[in-house]
Amino acid sequence: MSGWLTEAVPRGRVAAFRTLVYLFVAADLVVFTPWVRTRVDVPGELYHPLLIGRLLPLPTPTPALVGAIFWALLVLALLAATGRAPRLLGWTVFALYFEWMIVAMSYGKVDHDRVGLLVALAALPTAGRARHGDPTRTEAGGWALRVTQIAVICTYFLAAWAKFRFGGLDWATGSVLARAIIRRGTDLADLIAQVPHLLIVAQFGILAFELLSPAVFVLPARWRLATVGFFYSFHLVTVATITISFAPHLVAMTSFLPLEKVRPVVWARQLLARRGRPAAPDDASPSTALTGPEPAVGPATP
Repeated sequence: MSGWLTEAVPRGRVAAFRTLVYLFVAADLVVFTPWVRTRVDVPGELYHPLLIGRLLPLPTPTPALVGAIFWALLVLALLAATGRAPRLLGWTVFALYFEWMIVAMSYGKVDHDRVGLLVALAALPTAGRARHGDPTRTEAGGWALRVTQIAVICTYFLAAWAKFRFGGLDWATGSVLARAIIRRGTDLADLIAQVPHLLIVAQFGILAFELLSPAVFVLPARWRLATVGFFYSFHLVTVATITISFAPHLVAMTSFLPLEKVRPVVWARQLLARRGRPAAPDDASPSTALTGPEPAVGPATP
């Protein structure tokens, strides 16, 4: 079991995952959760912190506190994305983002799509230094990716457990998707909803997919990647029909992917090098391009 938890991976994969995660944290502040800053405009008595917020305990958010968290987290996340000071910056970003999420989720609504991202932020500082493109394998980095993968799959499996806990089989046979389409459905969802019984079949399919999701860990590598591709396609359909993105969950799920093969900086350099290289004449053979044209041969003399 310990060998599976710490299965070594290339350091380049850890570096790519780290950069992606920290860049998403910065984007999350300004794109996905900027509304957190408006939470402090409501009366303080409406703030009911999550259990962890009560145990620590954490202060009631104020405009100064939330503003300080926002700017510090934005700057430090961008710095952490460079891979410098992975432990110092990593732990600091995790602590600040954790508090950002407590503020976000302590006013009556708790999202479950950020579990994997929070686990990734907690685990990445333990992976140590990692450089993009480095093929050297690391068990510490493998552990960080593995616990993130476990959190991603737990998000699916525990979602199914919650459905059975609160709705039982009525969740599968009820009108869950129909209500979602009425509230926030797209034109594509309206077309799908017209197919008889398709929404009920889809609800059974969602339950089956969530309950069987842990099987991804026992599949061969090729099938594992295909299964992760199916997970992404499921969320693509979700966005296209009921406009729920699960963006932080999708970022955490890249822990399954061979990210070390995706090297945009190297590709950009190669593209610039090709554009800056002068092209050889079309009618020049390799020999003439190097030595120049052969001298003309005049008519033979008697």
